[in-house]
Amino acid sequence: MDVPELTDLPFAHVLVPHEGALDSDGDYDTVLFERVDFDDPRVPNARFLECAFRTVTISDGRLQRSSLQDVWLRDVRMTGTNMAESRWQDVTVIGSSLAGVQVFGAQLRRVVFSGCKLDSVNFRSSLLTDVTFDHCVLRDVDFAGATLSECRFPGSELTRVDLTKVTMEHTDLRGASLGLLIDKESLNGATISSAQLSLAAPVLAETLGIVVSDEP
Repeated sequence: MDVPELTDLPFAHVLVPHEGALDSDGDYDTVLFERVDFDDPRVPNARFLECAFRTVTISDGRLQRSSLQDVWLRDVRMTGTNMAESRWQDVTVIGSSLAGVQVFGAQLRRVVFSGCKLDSVNFRSSLLTDVTFDHCVLRDVDFAGATLSECRFPGSELTRVDLTKVTMEHTDLRGASLGLLIDKESLNGATISSAQLSLAAPVLAETLGIVVSDEP
């Protein structure tokens, strides 16, 4: 899918480069963060409006209850960071890596992850609406208890992705490689291909308590 470059953003011409650490008040409007490392930033309730991040590293951050609206990120590496109960709206994340990031209890609306790697990311009990994971790698990602509405995973590789107790509404899993942890309700409201159904059949049968045997 086509994703915007920095120069495509309607607010690109008014972005102001950021210098120094993240401020304690955590209120950023039309700011460009570029080629910078933030180690152990503690900015709960941070607000990012019409901001861009390019080649940024965030390690062991405390950004819980933060707000991202009209935010663009490329080549961002985020590890061990707490973004629990955060709000994401109209956010694009490109070619980035998230590892051990806590995003539980969050709200994501109109968010695109493109060409990203998500490892041990926790989306438990989050609300994801119109979220696309395009050609991403999701490994040990936890969606347990989350609600996925109008979500898509084209070309993505899912390995040990936890969908137990998930609520789905019009979520399209076609085109994804499915390595899932599920319960009998997990895929209600999902669309999968016939090829995916064949591959997932043993897991679905086990989840439903069906014994498949060709022995007499």
